[in-house]
Amino acid sequence: MGWFSRLLRPRPPLIAVTEFDAAAARLPILNRLDTRELARLRSVTSLFMHTKHFTAAGGAEVSRSTQLAIALQACLLILNLDERSYRGWREIVLYPNAFLRPRQETDAAGVVHHSRDILSGESWHSGPLVLSIDDVLAGGQGDGNNVVLHEFAHKLDMLNGIADGFPPLHRGMDSVSWERDFSAAYVDFCSRVDRGEITAINPYAATQPAEFFAVLSEVFFETPAVLHRQYPEVYTQMHQFYRQDPLVRGGRPSLSPF
Repeated sequence: MGWFSRLLRPRPPLIAVTEFDAAAARLPILNRLDTRELARLRSVTSLFMHTKHFTAAGGAEVSRSTQLAIALQACLLILNLDERSYRGWREIVLYPNAFLRPRQETDAAGVVHHSRDILSGESWHSGPLVLSIDDVLAGGQGDGNNVVLHEFAHKLDMLNGIADGFPPLHRGMDSVSWERDFSAAYVDFCSRVDRGEITAINPYAATQPAEFFAVLSEVFFETPAVLHRQYPEVYTQMHQFYRQDPLVRGGRPSLSPF
């Protein structure tokens, strides 16, 4: 009866058209969406805003426009996926800018080393998602870098456990081909970074497979031609996973039917 209960459950009021249009206009990566998709995005974003809680940290001032910028881009990822894809957690913590996160590592000799990482975003399994407002407001411009898409891609990756670059695939997708295509691209990209090559894709993608998936999710929506040109097999996998094709006006599938 779970699906029936969801049908009967009243949906939250839609975001006002004028407010939604103004927020979307500030994000050029949404220009590819057609009227039908924008209507769908408005509906999914309205539900997202109703179910997630934004918390200020480090003296941040969290405006409605910042919340909408996050929500619109987070919901772009799941535009054609299950609206419950971000289930199991509720809080989005916002810092005004890059924040410090303590890190502890033990080396082979058993010595514990303490350090601090400077982060623009962070995702916790079954826990909050943390973002820098400065980096949020810099995203969505079509330059390939987007902390919101990055961290929410991690959340999708975590739906079947830890973030490992292997999210739960849809029925009809082939896990063997996913692993083959991503592994080959990851090995190639890491080799290019190790050689000191200047890449159009953020070299942070070479850190680990989970970061490769998250960074390439950014590229897929921000600069899709770059991903399609460099790793066409991965582009096809992303197209099938997100059920969108950013290279085509309106995101209508062009590589394979669903």
